Amino acid sequence: MPHRVVVLALDGVIPFELGIPQRIFGRAQSVAPGAGEELYAVVTCSVRPPGPVRTDADFSIMAEHGPDALATADTVVVPASYELGPVYEEGRLTGELAAAFAYIRPGTRLVSICTGSYVLAAAGRLDGRPATTHWSSADHFQRLFPQIRVDPDVLFIDDGDVLTSAGVAAGIDLCLHIVRRDHGTAVANDVARRTVVPPHRDGGQAQFIRRPLPEAGLATTTAARAWALDRLEQPILLRDMAQRESMSVRTFTRRFREEAGISPGQWLARQRVERARQLLESTDLSVDQVARDSGFGTATSLRQHVQAALGVSPTAYRRTFRSAATGR
Repeated sequence: MPHRVVVLALDGVIPFELGIPQRIFGRAQSVAPGAGEELYAVVTCSVRPPGPVRTDADFSIMAEHGPDALATADTVVVPASYELGPVYEEGRLTGELAAAFAYIRPGTRLVSICTGSYVLAAAGRLDGRPATTHWSSADHFQRLFPQIRVDPDVLFIDDGDVLTSAGVAAGIDLCLHIVRRDHGTAVANDVARRTVVPPHRDGGQAQFIRRPLPEAGLATTTAARAWALDRLEQPILLRDMAQRESMSVRTFTRRFREEAGISPGQWLARQRVERARQLLESTDLSVDQVARDSGFGTATSLRQHVQAALGVSPTAYRRTFRSAATGR
């Protein structure tokens, strides 16, 4: 059976965020030859019996399912809402929300998009955990829920069975990350192509980059990044990247941080982990060969980086991914 995703639409829901789970999970299909089966079933529910739900736009949506649909969920997604009332003001659930959350089975994966994190926090599902939300709400969120380890500088946080994202487009990044985690890079990349979005933005990337687009006439680091991506398996020095843009190392490093939100070294390591991940999923290459082909050089270096990024060793990642992909 497809993994069942239930999206909880609250009054004041933001239509963009509400549509993300359907757009991402609803497009995920097996990429095995001759397969093409749907990997997720997505339904939308309200905290009340089926009926209209107000959005923050000039229209309402019709939720065809009531809160009892939450009892059928493998994953529950809570998008942002501008009408959270006591959830936002006092950090407590309304009676309707508490009754709705009571339907959720133990072990169900919980996901929030943007300020949907307030709902998970008010329900006590984020206590003692790391979490994020929209950068503009992070200070208020931390004051209201001091027991949560809030990180305002990331796109999303994967804490296993509970995942939280920053605002708007970061919800796309998180949902693609979940597809990648569940079914691998090939499926996630296929969804990204269908949706016409970048296939991967690392969760640790900065939410808010003060100069996301270079000023007119100002040199950028785009060519250097493209050059590096074409030769990840080779040694790449910072001065090599700077020379591609005819910049000094100091200027290049500053410009790179302004545009990408992270340092060139961090960016290279993340790209190499992603390359290693693809090779572990799609080939039978030895760990030593994966290390060489992804640019880490040695199996020891590969293990250190994969463990830090994914929480498991390369061998364990390959075994876990293939078990999940085959349904064993």
